Amino acid sequence: MQIIRTVSELRNWSRAQRANDKTVGLVPTMGALHEGHASLIRAARKECGAVAASIFVNPTQFGPNEDFSRYPRTFDADCQLAEAEGAHVIFAPNVEEIYPQGAATFVEVEGLSNRLDGASRRGHFRGVTTVVSKLFLAAEPDRAYFGQKDAAQVSVLRRMTADLRFGVEIRVCPIIRDADGLALSSRNVYLSAEERKQALTLSRAIRRVEALFTKGVRDTAALVSAAREIFAAEPAVHIDYIALVDWATLQPVDFAGLDSNGGTLFAVAAYVGATRLIDNTILN
Repeated sequence: MQIIRTVSELRNWSRAQRANDKTVGLVPTMGALHEGHASLIRAARKECGAVAASIFVNPTQFGPNEDFSRYPRTFDADCQLAEAEGAHVIFAPNVEEIYPQGAATFVEVEGLSNRLDGASRRGHFRGVTTVVSKLFLAAEPDRAYFGQKDAAQVSVLRRMTADLRFGVEIRVCPIIRDADGLALSSRNVYLSAEERKQALTLSRAIRRVEALFTKGVRDTAALVSAAREIFAAEPAVHIDYIALVDWATLQPVDFAGLDSNGGTLFAVAAYVGATRLIDNTILN
């Protein structure tokens, strides 16, 4: 497996693969890889002849009081996992390679970027769309792989990709969970043993809403209320948002399952101690 540090090297590698009739897959990550990331690399390896995984902790998607400085950085272990799952290249640039000194250009999807996570993390999605745009331009992939756990991010990136005519197919892979139901996240390492138990409130709320939907409940207020009851039983967990929205627009829906834009997204975000976690399900 090759480690690449510059945009020009990555672009040259990608063009060489395509010259040999290989489909190029890109798995963008911020490192601290776990089984969720591994599943993305496996999916890319299954569908593409050449796979690049990026490892870059992107400073522009962190707010001033967020965890950029302490975000877990496990580069050697990440490389081992990526290689074991079949990645051919790791793209690991420094900050200056992605954001040259004096850089003043950003990419923002208006409207969508201010919904769900974007409402409580102002500027977050602008950072995401900017760095992913730069990765697309550097890797020139045919397909890019993202996890459903970041469902709001997926919606924003789909719109960005369509609006800017990137020609990249966005592939979304299922949420990977631990045996107890907790969605895998690099931030789970922040949780104490007690907080980890409390964090299961998110997946319990997801399961409750899925069960009601399966029984035929479609009223948004009833579904959201049922989720809030689950959270009320664990007062140590503080809700950021509970939302039932059209997955394409991130706009609220009145009746789950009746939209025609790709699914109804039920999403939650909450603080467990100082750690912000997210989870979701696509109801239809």
